[in-house]
Amino acid sequence: MTPSLKDDGGRDQGDGRDCMTGMSAEVKAELLAIGSVDVDPSLLPGRSSSTAGPGTGLQSIFFRSGGRRVRLEVDAASPLKMVRTDDGFAILKEGRELARGVIEPVIAHCPGQVYITISEQCVCDCTFCAVPKLQGRIKTVDEVIAIVERARNAGQLKVIALTSGIAKSPEDEIDRVVKVVEALKKYNVPIGVSVYPAENASQRLSDAGVTEVKYNVETMDREIFKRVIRGRKGLSLDAMLDALRDAVRVFGRNRVTSNIIIGLGETDENVREGVDYLARMGVIPVLRPITLSPYRKGELVAERPSAERLLRLAAMTREILEKYGLRVDEAETMCLPCTGCDITPCRDT
Repeated sequence: MTPSLKDDGGRDQGDGRDCMTGMSAEVKAELLAIGSVDVDPSLLPGRSSSTAGPGTGLQSIFFRSGGRRVRLEVDAASPLKMVRTDDGFAILKEGRELARGVIEPVIAHCPGQVYITISEQCVCDCTFCAVPKLQGRIKTVDEVIAIVERARNAGQLKVIALTSGIAKSPEDEIDRVVKVVEALKKYNVPIGVSVYPAENASQRLSDAGVTEVKYNVETMDREIFKRVIRGRKGLSLDAMLDALRDAVRVFGRNRVTSNIIIGLGETDENVREGVDYLARMGVIPVLRPITLSPYRKGELVAERPSAERLLRLAAMTREILEKYGLRVDEAETMCLPCTGCDITPCRDT
């Protein structure tokens, strides 16, 4: 189900089953600050295994409550505990119930979307990302179509989202993604793509049938960028910003997003300046709490942001988006409609 803005401040009310002890924005922030939950594996029909980005290789669930959604890694050492109730599930912390709701089923990566990682490999070695450590496989066009067909046959094909590492080069990856998109446009649903951009990538993706794109700056702190972005020869923050600027030209405002990872050592002021810079050019920033991957232990100095910081930065982001007339509710694909990993302005707050 794709959330939409309504009188409740942007939270889709779902089917009504998830409104028992509703998850407030404050509770969601508390859950995200921890980022994990201890749950009996037998209770996990909606479990998902990520093949994209920092969370690659980790098992997770999507929990929906009170019109909000949160994605949590499954970890037996978590201070959060999920238990079954008569009407669904509850999340407890130190014996105190935080919220009741439902576990959402996942077709591919996240609820409501067929979200597929094409290349589970990357020639880069960014210190926050687990993909280079695992070096998975590359899906063929036929394999991608088979996943989409399963979703269609289950009556759950509403949105397609694609992401990909860089198996060989950015140019080669754009070639691969374009071929996949051209094979998928027959389904006549919105298609979002999150990739590393190559020259003329936005125009090529648009011509192939892509609705929205996401090119991730990861951080707007130039010193942190130099420290954590590794193996991308010739890459600079300025080059990524140029690609985002061109993407807005091609796709339009509200159709281009970019992740800013929170927890790499950046200051709130740097985040504010970065959000303002991106929003001013027509890009909607997605503030993503850092996932501390066990595959990167010892390589990355980072700290999961507190609930208070997540709420503060989300409120700041909403204010800036409103200043520049950007609309989160117009996004149809990828992170903004999902909301599971972030406190999403205008949907959660």
